[in-house]
Amino acid sequence: MNRQQRIIRTSFVGIGVNLALVLCKAAVGLLSHSIAILLDAVNNLSDALSSVITIVGTRLAGKRPDKSHPYGHGRIEYLTAILIAMLVLLAGVLSLKESIEKILHPEAAEYTVLSLAIIAAAVLAKLLISRYFRRVGREVNSGVLQASGADAFFDAILSFATLVAGIVCLVWGVSLEGWLGVVISLAIFKAGIEILMESLSAIIGRRADPALSRQLRERICSFPGVRGVNDLTLHSYGPTQIIGSIHIEVADDMPAREIHRLTHRIAAAVYLEFGIVLTFGIDAVNEDSPALRALRERVEALVAAEPEVLQMHGFYLDEALHTLTFDLIVGFDTDGSPIRRRLLDTLKAEYPELQFDIVLDTDISD
Repeated sequence: MNRQQRIIRTSFVGIGVNLALVLCKAAVGLLSHSIAILLDAVNNLSDALSSVITIVGTRLAGKRPDKSHPYGHGRIEYLTAILIAMLVLLAGVLSLKESIEKILHPEAAEYTVLSLAIIAAAVLAKLLISRYFRRVGREVNSGVLQASGADAFFDAILSFATLVAGIVCLVWGVSLEGWLGVVISLAIFKAGIEILMESLSAIIGRRADPALSRQLRERICSFPGVRGVNDLTLHSYGPTQIIGSIHIEVADDMPAREIHRLTHRIAAAVYLEFGIVLTFGIDAVNEDSPALRALRERVEALVAAEPEVLQMHGFYLDEALHTLTFDLIVGFDTDGSPIRRRLLDTLKAEYPELQFDIVLDTDISD
């Protein structure tokens, strides 16, 4: 069973469980005049609708690439999550409205042992479906399923709160209905906003996962002939479609045919092991002589004196042109121009026979 089929099957399970909970909670809520239980039923209905949207979105996201969308349609999953977030926020608005009316015009709830037992069963069902959603979501890298799993877990907590309120009402005759409804509404708002922000962040384009960046760098550096890597860039076109680029450092006398073979081996390994399509830039390295090593150590010492500099790479001396080039990475909140000018002034004073090309680079990935 492929990723798309697993997501759809999991979503159908969610639809079935949530619809069963809607029927049970709606019946209990109507019979006991409990606004909290009725709002819980509405929340379960929105969860079922969310699963329907997940199924439709997953099918659309799984469409093959075409001329208009050569990178595929995977980002539709992010749009799906946004629709789910909007449904959750709408449920929060309706819940808050009904809860405030319940506070202003209270109506005593009539709980029974049977109704409380049904709510307890609903708590258990939500805990199980939450665990199921999150497990499958992790296995297939589906943010929508993981978000649904987290939402289901929170629903279980809210249903448990409703159960406690029912027990309090049944035993002591104290009604917490309206106030509990407000708490549930705020919790629904929080869940909707978190799903919305996560999806928008993915669409805008966010920083690559640090653990993935580290694993990629370590794997590429393990190939003989690679002396270092830098400028890793990753673009997500859906949870399973990542395209990127990276610069690898090789000896400046390595023949083009050897570089060709090396990059092809790395590209194949990265795709098989990580599912990422990488293209490569080449940085030449020539630090074998004592004079070049001493020059690099001096430049590194000057760079280390600038605390705003995060990293230096791409160090290369073109002896024919008497030009030294290297890149500096500074944070997004730092203006690197003054740093660049200071380094240029110092280096030109110490090495007047050389030209310097210092490039300010962007802190794209760890």
